[in-house]
Amino acid sequence: MKKVTIIGSGNIGLSLAKGLVNKSYCLPKDITLTRRNIKNLAEQAALGYQVSSNNAEAIKDAHIIVLAILPQQLNEVLEEILPNIDAKNHLVVSVISGVSCQDIKNKIGQDVEIIRAMPNTAISIGQSMTCIAGEKISDGNIQEVTRLFETVGAVIKINEELMTAATALCACGIAFFLRAIRAASQGGVEVGFHAEEALKMAVQTAKGAADSLLQMQSHPESEIDKVTSPKGCTIAGLNEMEHHGFSSSLIKGIKLSALKAGDLYSAES
Repeated sequence: MKKVTIIGSGNIGLSLAKGLVNKSYCLPKDITLTRRNIKNLAEQAALGYQVSSNNAEAIKDAHIIVLAILPQQLNEVLEEILPNIDAKNHLVVSVISGVSCQDIKNKIGQDVEIIRAMPNTAISIGQSMTCIAGEKISDGNIQEVTRLFETVGAVIKINEELMTAATALCACGIAFFLRAIRAASQGGVEVGFHAEEALKMAVQTAKGAADSLLQMQSHPESEIDKVTSPKGCTIAGLNEMEHHGFSSSLIKGIKLSALKAGDLYSAES
């Protein structure tokens, strides 16, 4: 069993810990969770997790160190753990937006293997899309981190220069698709359904669309073609949405989010 320390036990950190245990990656006693106010981890302590407010002590026996903190907290945390970092025994996994592997190496040493990961909030239900990246990382460690995040969803390895883009598409993307579902439910109310009915119908329809692509391994346009017929109501609705910029606005939103994601951390802060 690998020992894991998760520094910053907020929503992502706690969801990852839960996934690791639920999928038998390790036992609660093999996971150390840290937080400034340890009282907020009372429930986890009762479940058998190790808890601590001392980041430096918490990493001593760990093999994998997960940094799940805000970008503005990073420099302080790295200074705390630096004395106990062991490049031979520690693998650092960062889930911090806008922070490169090199940013972290500049603070704790060039010999430490660091893998960057970007999950999304669906990690809480084991349905995250997590992108991972790292340079000069052993195959064993890449496989280990892949297995680690597969406990909470799907994983894809990408080049690190694409991580801010992945943040926009996958992490911010949750909000984009939720807004589309919300808009669809409002449209349902406009055409006669009660709000609760319209939302349930929109959510299940969106889930069915996504599952169709995943299970059939098909392209969205081929599935769209199955629903559109000449002079039909579907193509009329699609064309009206496109006339008002449906696709272009989504593309522009993803591009702007990617731009913003690259400016979340300042190495000198």
